[in-house]
Amino acid sequence: MQKIQQQYMELQKQVHPDKFANASDQDKRISMQQTSWINEAKTTLINPVLRAIYLLELKGIDINLANETTMDAAFLMQQIEMREQLENIQDKADPIATLDALADELKKSSSTMMQNFSHSYEKNDLDESREWIRKLQFMEKAKTEVNSLTATLEDELFG
Repeated sequence: MQKIQQQYMELQKQVHPDKFANASDQDKRISMQQTSWINEAKTTLINPVLRAIYLLELKGIDINLANETTMDAAFLMQQIEMREQLENIQDKADPIATLDALADELKKSSSTMMQNFSHSYEKNDLDESREWIRKLQFMEKAKTEVNSLTATLEDELFG
């Protein structure tokens, strides 16, 4: 991640629109477009799901997560149970500690899934790679929800 940030900053120094304030309109447009591409590339590289999707796209696999989901029944059941736990988080003795533990669990699971994706991708098993991305999508959404709930609870308790 540090290398991505360093490269991002280096590229931005070269093409940032402020550097082209006195340039022609065409050069300004090119600068804006390049800045946009650099921002998009950074977003793709730092997000595990987007990065995995991009890797599959490089292999000619088109994936649209809005229309795809995993069919792994055990995994889906775990997701349902976790959602129920999140819905009832206020009933816990220490909801923030519960959310922290859940965040750690999600982080570990996501890391394992990324390793599994990497393994299947390296074996050129693109169907299995695609399945790991579907599962990772759930994990990313769950992490976002846990972070949001944690922030809300902390605001209520400390704000």
